[in-house]
Amino acid sequence: MSITRRGLLGTATVLTAATLALAGCSSSNSLAGSSSSASASSSASSSGSAGAGTVTVGSANFPENVVLAYIYGGALKKAGVDVAYKVNIGARAAYIASLEKGDINLVPEYAGSILSYLDKSANAKSGPAVKTALDSDLAKVNLKAADLSQAADSDSLNVTPGYASKNKLTSIADLKNVGSFTVAANPEFATRPDGIPGLKSVYGLTNVKFKSINDSGGNSTLQALLGNQVQVADIYSTTPSILAKKLVTLKDPKNLFASQQVVPIYSASKDSSTITDTLNKVSAALTTQDLLALNTKVSGAAKEDPQQAAQEWLSSKGLG
Repeated sequence: MSITRRGLLGTATVLTAATLALAGCSSSNSLAGSSSSASASSSASSSGSAGAGTVTVGSANFPENVVLAYIYGGALKKAGVDVAYKVNIGARAAYIASLEKGDINLVPEYAGSILSYLDKSANAKSGPAVKTALDSDLAKVNLKAADLSQAADSDSLNVTPGYASKNKLTSIADLKNVGSFTVAANPEFATRPDGIPGLKSVYGLTNVKFKSINDSGGNSTLQALLGNQVQVADIYSTTPSILAKKLVTLKDPKNLFASQQVVPIYSASKDSSTITDTLNKVSAALTTQDLLALNTKVSGAAKEDPQQAAQEWLSSKGLG
């Protein structure tokens, strides 16, 4: 069964420093802990024949990540790189194990989340700070990160167009000027440092109430927002309902939420100027709005094939 990105993050435990050190010096130790590459392979779909010079692109098992795998892989193929795919591997523990062992060589990731996975004490928030810390941690396990994409799949606070217009809202900071308001989010948002406590400490919001809705920004949260049961909703930034309902995503100028920009992670052994330049061109072109549109194509009523949607996007950007 497919899982959401946040479901994926929930199943992936944070590494200890000892595990990270072991993984860096011995190929028999896996970043995934108890998960095996065999279980990862059994849930993956693959195409192509992976030879010695082939870059095998993997993905987690949710639609957005699969599309991203085909986007980065398709651009590499256009650039003359031999590419094979092993998509729908599973949660982070499984595909990181496959990446470490060399069963795959590249996977699309989310900057803040993979950093937290590699270093449970990491506290970087902004994109540049996350990238610096990530590069350092990846080097310990013979992995590299290309440039951060413009696209991000992160927590985002959303309001209806009418509420935004009435209260002149463009950023989270603007909520300080409205009366009492209620924000809907998963239960843990009540105590998370980047949840209600962060809204108070980072943005100085003392007028906020909280409604727990445990669906990760899904339909129940959306209906509560549209019905004015709540005025603000935590909905992940590439959720199709944002586009469909023309929701206004409030900017986060103080980086309450850590950067979750899309970033391709790949084996250092496959590094070359062609691969790095190609991955960086994709990341420079890919936006959050693109991910919203792609998610709508593959997860909405059309149920478009992820590889087809990826190819259409690459063609539109002159990258595939």
